[in-house]
Amino acid sequence: MGIDAMKRLSIRDVRRELSQIDELIRREGELLITRRGRPIARILPIKSEQMPQSHAALRATMRRLQTGSEVIVRGERDER
Repeated sequence: MGIDAMKRLSIRDVRRELSQIDELIRREGELLITRRGRPIARILPIKSEQMPQSHAALRATMRRLQTGSEVIVRGERDER
């Protein structure tokens, strides 16, 4: 979402709407907070629907090394 497409609120509006900020974020998505017309902050909703990738799934996406990591580490230690 570009900055122009975000809902803009002045710092004064944020103070006034603070008690309902959760509803405002749910309705508008990202909010751009301004002071004297200049952006100072951006509030983003937390996307809790997406679960972090499991370690097993992450390992499955990584390419296998031709040489074991223990050999690489020993070689780097010996170079010092």
